Amino acid sequence: MSQHRSLKSKGGSVGTKRSVLKRGERVKLMKARGQWKEGRSPYNLPKTKPEA
Repeated sequence: MSQHRSLKSKGGSVGTKRSVLKRGERVKLMKARGQWKEGRSPYNLPKTKPEA
């Protein structure tokens, strides 16, 4: 069965910049910035902007 043409990607999604980080990426970034306290819960993290 073929895919409907409206569902096909246009090919521009490779290498696009994401505006939202995953939880693990946020923890890693907060550790690098010195904002992470050891023993803190990985839930309810503040929103962080990815580095340019």
